[in-house]
Amino acid sequence: MRVFLAGATGVIGSRLLPLLVAAGHEVAGTTRSPERAGAVERLGGSPVVVDVYDVEALTAAVVAFRPDLLMHQLTDLPDDVAAIPARAAANSRIRTEGTANLLAAARAAGTPRVLAQSIAWTPPGRGDAVAWHEAAVLDAGGVVVRYGQLYGPGTYYETEPPADPRIHVDDAARLTVPLLSAEPGVVVLADPVHLVACPSSAA
Repeated sequence: MRVFLAGATGVIGSRLLPLLVAAGHEVAGTTRSPERAGAVERLGGSPVVVDVYDVEALTAAVVAFRPDLLMHQLTDLPDDVAAIPARAAANSRIRTEGTANLLAAARAAGTPRVLAQSIAWTPPGRGDAVAWHEAAVLDAGGVVVRYGQLYGPGTYYETEPPADPRIHVDDAARLTVPLLSAEPGVVVLADPVHLVACPSSAA
């Protein structure tokens, strides 16, 4: 399968990329930073340097790759957990405008499948953006993956797991790979490690 992975250098995307390649998929992985293109290549992907808000460039990149599935693993989160409230608007924009741009690019490319990252809890003051994001993906016949709070290396919780819902970041990546063939709808990934499939209306 040809997979266009938006967010290939993020905490989940950087783990997913080599897993997808090992499973035999051909992956184009995006990054906004030219400096990170080499990391995508080292993990086995074809680097695509593009900003999700540059609609023309994004659409051209997706159309050129002709993916069988577009995977949305983009977030706009700070390195410091304490700075999350200050970046709330930026992350909400990824979930709304960014999602809309990715879905439009997928339509332009004739991409039949979409899978998008979401969260298994409601963030204070940002529930509307999460709901909009999920509804847009489901309306496009896609799969929404609601991850529990991530813990493990490279996350906000490297040494102590957070409150439920939660999932180790390596488990989150590993369990996402089989979802490339999942039926449209909502899937929850949280400890204890298992898949919880929800009807599309659950979003």
